[in-house]
Amino acid sequence: MTLSQEAASTIALKALAWLVSNDELMPVFMGATGASADDLRAQAADPGFQASVLEFLTMDDAWVVSFCDTISEDYMTPMMALNALRGEAGRHWT
Repeated sequence: MTLSQEAASTIALKALAWLVSNDELMPVFMGATGASADDLRAQAADPGFQASVLEFLTMDDAWVVSFCDTISEDYMTPMMALNALRGEAGRHWT
């Protein structure tokens, strides 16, 4: 199963909202990306930024489980959304 760009974007925005509401992970995300609160608002609709949100989320299985349980999605959904947002540029054979 693959996700459309629109569906992937929706998942990424839900992931961003989940991160923003997570007092423990949000500072880690901000530190890892160097993003400011203004950057979050300005770049939230950008597919590249959305992909970075999902890349961060998928770094830890516990984060994926917590996020997916919160929004009642399958645990594979964040990775499928990430792949959809990356498109061909994100595919490699290494």
